[in-house]
Amino acid sequence: MDKMKQETADLTQENIARIGELFPNIITEIKDENGKLKKGINFELLKQELSGDVVDGEESYDFTWVGKKDSIVEANTPIRKTLRPCIEESKNWETTENLYIEGDNLDVLKLLQESYLNSVKMIYIDPPYNTGKDFIYRDKFMMDKKDYEEQLGMYDEVGNRLFQNKETEGRFHSNWCSMMYPRLKLARSLLTENGVIFISIDDNEVQDLRKICDEIFGESNFITQLIWLNKEGGGSSDSKLFRIKHEYVLCYGKNKEKVTINGNEISNRDRYKMKDEHYNERGPFYLQKLAMGTIQYSQSLDYPIETPEGSFIKPADNNGGRKACWRWSEDKLKWGLESDFVVIRKDRKNIWTVYTKQYLKCDNNGITINRTQRPTGIVSDFSSTQASKYMEKLGLGSLFSYSKPMELIRYLSFLTTENSSLVMDFFSGSATTAHAVMQLNSEDGGNRKFIMVQLPEPCDEKSKAFKAGYKNICEIGKERIRRAGDQINEEIQEGNRQLRLGEEPKKPGDIGFRVLKVDKTNMKDIYYAASEYTQNLLTDQISNIKEDRTDLDLLYGVLLEWGLPLSLKHEIEEIEGVKIHIVDNDSLIACFAKSISETVIREIANRQPLRAVFRDSSFAGSSDKINVEEIFKLLAPNTSVKVI
Repeated sequence: MDKMKQETADLTQENIARIGELFPNIITEIKDENGKLKKGINFELLKQELSGDVVDGEESYDFTWVGKKDSIVEANTPIRKTLRPCIEESKNWETTENLYIEGDNLDVLKLLQESYLNSVKMIYIDPPYNTGKDFIYRDKFMMDKKDYEEQLGMYDEVGNRLFQNKETEGRFHSNWCSMMYPRLKLARSLLTENGVIFISIDDNEVQDLRKICDEIFGESNFITQLIWLNKEGGGSSDSKLFRIKHEYVLCYGKNKEKVTINGNEISNRDRYKMKDEHYNERGPFYLQKLAMGTIQYSQSLDYPIETPEGSFIKPADNNGGRKACWRWSEDKLKWGLESDFVVIRKDRKNIWTVYTKQYLKCDNNGITINRTQRPTGIVSDFSSTQASKYMEKLGLGSLFSYSKPMELIRYLSFLTTENSSLVMDFFSGSATTAHAVMQLNSEDGGNRKFIMVQLPEPCDEKSKAFKAGYKNICEIGKERIRRAGDQINEEIQEGNRQLRLGEEPKKPGDIGFRVLKVDKTNMKDIYYAASEYTQNLLTDQISNIKEDRTDLDLLYGVLLEWGLPLSLKHEIEEIEGVKIHIVDNDSLIACFAKSISETVIREIANRQPLRAVFRDSSFAGSSDKINVEEIFKLLAPNTSVKVI
């Protein structure tokens, strides 16, 4: 047992712990007066976290690279961008809760900070492996070879080289680290407290990635480094000394103490197909006959049981007249009937039969159990060749290289998500993660949602994808989701046509997605000197909204700023011929008409939405705006009212 300290709490260490929860990367180790190690604060890094500019001073943290400070600043730098809906490229726009976002993932992660703070249960990413080639995420703090060497101090003040750089690819490591750092930093804030992130990586950057993740998530939140055996047969990666047949999947939790891992599925999991009203607590079940043969015969277990129609049956009735008994005593049978662990019904031969319900999550004593095994650190069931097979099955052939097998991500999702979890992939590529989420939902009846993020990287004009009509990677990803979703629902329908007695039909899942695209802000950027102002200019600036922006563009910009999910239900109604946008049953009502009457304002206020927003230029002057405020104070005092 723990020994009582008999002393007051160390408030300094408690404060360090609190700060560490906000900024895990600033926690370091220092020696106390006795030479023992204890936690401390790296104040240089703390200053950097609290500053919008690069903070001068020596970088004392052990793991560093050229451009690290800039990458930290970049994560905290605001942007003037938005997400614009694209209904024509979406699927089931009105009903889906899934998102597909096109744009630089750094921008997207910044844009989603308010709407999805502490909301994502699992993130899976398969970032560029940094094999020596320049990758496509060219952030402003990335540098060419000359800039890199100058920051390293490889030239004197007149431009002469001071020493030869023997790490010729060092700048690629720095660029890669600078690319990953702000993205992971922003991703952490989106995770739920019990959320996890999985990152696929190979030997090129696995060590650097672990150091970056130790800083961002905290070394104590490292969960595992999975070894994924990705090669089958004689195939292997290039190596002069060893045949490399594996890659890695790093796993970190936001708060490891709150993370739970579902065990591996039991081998006979497919038997558990039936559901009842106890599904949430007990899981699915299968039926097992209560009668057993003569080998374990016991006279005390040989008793009659009354059927629903009033007749009685004995265990020998279904045993050819030979002696038989029940598996349960009369007292336990009574409990089973009262607790709905026993069902009496006719079998396929129209004979009354007694069954026990064998639940997945509950034993026959009503005690919750775990019929699973702890997963191991080696994943060997899903090879890279499976990825291409799935693409071929969807009719997409070899349009996308190096995608991960769907079953791998489905497995990771199974280990770490619940039925209603949100899953994110901000290097989504061919949208394998979306496919995996839909597949897992179809198997366990879940309602997981996904957010896919991908830069619309152009396809090479010589590639099979381009020749097949796909101009960029996003087009491949969206088409895969469409085809995979249709295929999954077709399989569900086929299974429903072949149900056995007592099995419930599966419901089709959410196979749609809303497409949104990163673009510049909806607001105009116009600046004039005082001498340049004219009456015409003042008139033009009554509306500061760009002319090409639609009501839907403005609405989703408002959702982002107010921190509302982008998957909320959206309806359009009309009042006096004016369109009003209703989000999530009056969580938000928006009206962007160029002119809004008092009648429309009163009608909106009477609905008492939580939030209301209007176009600033809808009102002729300040007196009209004051009138709107007074109407809401009277009719909807709890409504937050804003203009754009």
